[in-house]
Amino acid sequence: MSSLDEIPVVSGAGAPASRELPLNGALESVLHEVRHALARLVGTGETTKIDLKSMPFGPGDLDRLIAFLGKGEVQASIEALGPTRVQETATAGVWLVDYLNSEAQRLALHLEIAHVPEILRPQPQDLDDAIAVLDARLNRVGGDPPPTS
Repeated sequence: MSSLDEIPVVSGAGAPASRELPLNGALESVLHEVRHALARLVGTGETTKIDLKSMPFGPGDLDRLIAFLGKGEVQASIEALGPTRVQETATAGVWLVDYLNSEAQRLALHLEIAHVPEILRPQPQDLDDAIAVLDARLNRVGGDPPPTS
């Protein structure tokens, strides 16, 4: 038997699923970066953003990366200066965040490695304002707000 007989051959019908497609160097390095970012998130709580729009991907690479990461169960849409779409990937803690302008042109595309993406977390000032709004509403309906400490 020659050494050529030892090389596995896969026909088109038996091609691997999209999550198993061979990755080029750029995609593989992004995925290793994601893996290390997940380890930091678990170990220290540190979050990471990876700017996919600035990556030197070749044709089809971004689609291949997104297919490899898969789709998770959580989606969110934010309307602020244009739509922003947040999609959990099939890997817990890895989020795809797509920022668009009002004409639906992509402004930024990030992988965010975090428990919850930053754009979904309320700012401290927004929480303070929320207390004031609830207090005002409670006063209008006759309920006294609880004392502040």
